[in-house]
Amino acid sequence: MAFKVDNQTISDLKIFGSKTGNDIFSIYNRTKTRGGGKILKDMFLYPRSRKEEIENRVNIIKYFKKNKIKFPFSGSLFDTIEEYLSKTDPRTRLTAHADDLKRKFNHAIGSDFEYQLINTGVESTLEFLSVLKRFVSELAENSSSTEINKDIQCIKEVLDIPDLAFLNKNEKLSKLSYAKTVEYDQILRFTIAKDITKLLFYTYDLDVYCAVAKVAQENNFAFAEINDGGSNHIEIKGVYHPLVENAIPNDITIDENSNMIFLTGANMAGKSTFMKTFSIAIYIAHMGFPLPAKEMRFRIQNGMFTTINLADNLSMGFSHFYAEVSRVKKVADNVNRNDHLIVVFDELFRGTNVKDAHEATVAVMDAFANKKGCTFIISTHIIEAGEDLKKLKDNIKFLYLPTVMNGQVPKYTYKVKEGITSDRHGMIIIQNEKILDILNNN
Repeated sequence: MAFKVDNQTISDLKIFGSKTGNDIFSIYNRTKTRGGGKILKDMFLYPRSRKEEIENRVNIIKYFKKNKIKFPFSGSLFDTIEEYLSKTDPRTRLTAHADDLKRKFNHAIGSDFEYQLINTGVESTLEFLSVLKRFVSELAENSSSTEINKDIQCIKEVLDIPDLAFLNKNEKLSKLSYAKTVEYDQILRFTIAKDITKLLFYTYDLDVYCAVAKVAQENNFAFAEINDGGSNHIEIKGVYHPLVENAIPNDITIDENSNMIFLTGANMAGKSTFMKTFSIAIYIAHMGFPLPAKEMRFRIQNGMFTTINLADNLSMGFSHFYAEVSRVKKVADNVNRNDHLIVVFDELFRGTNVKDAHEATVAVMDAFANKKGCTFIISTHIIEAGEDLKKLKDNIKFLYLPTVMNGQVPKYTYKVKEGITSDRHGMIIIQNEKILDILNNN
């Protein structure tokens, strides 16, 4: 069962899309094969919300990490094999009687291109099968993981089919003669091509596990643990944003008695980064992947909706405020129909005047807070809304990101604290940048 997210959330969290590789997917994409890269992308597109699926993936990656297993193939090998297997036209089939004087002459002068392509494809496929057979044998010897053993068994079943019995012999599988190339080409390309393709896909999975395990090892990422209890409890320690250089870690705890966080802080204090950090951890935990934190325990959620970098849509006549209202409506509809959703809003109703924004923020947060099966983090500059909400609800946790003034220069700790801050340093920043001096300089 998939964990529900939408394009706005994927965009907010920079899961994909950076041309410079500065996105979440790129952190984990150490795959060596194009097929592995595609499978990894699908994993990112479709996080899971079933305990068994998440834990199976966690256990497999932990096994690869613990044993420091390295992927024993080059990516170019798979490109050659895929191209070879794609040549399904019977007219390209080699025949024994074609090994005549003309072919031998062409071979001597380097003109038998079609044969050379097939020969290379055959030898590459045989190399793949031989290395894979050794690789899965080594995995089987060291594995106590039920999950990886299932994959190993599936691979072994294919490798043990009668048509591949020659792999058990000590035959030379490189620099093949014409006759041997014809023999193996018939088997590989025209008899068991579907079986070879199946092995390729299993191997792409192994590529992903090796890659993600290496990321966990190199970055000291932790694996999240799933709460078996029924309470909606999320606890993350030492979590940080993996795309922020020298990111400051924070601890976050949310439960049913405080399922909404009201977040305040001055501009540049780190509110958006804090919300993205939390959301990225939730996202990756539902993939069963290691994440940038010391530890994490969570109840499985059904989905997540974030609204952090919301754009207007002028082509449809939408102002920024109307885009905000439309987004809130969509999220409210989903919250109404589903429990256990994560909802993150960065500065509700920033597209309207302060009075309307204040009233709307209080009204919407008050209504959302009634949905105790869901989890909310909502930031705002309207600190007065927090005082109003204190009188209305007892399940709201108030957090802020402090600013320390060094004379007239604000310094940001990026460490979250409990309470509501009245920090407002917009004019100080404007004065420090000497904007008014520039404008008044005649």
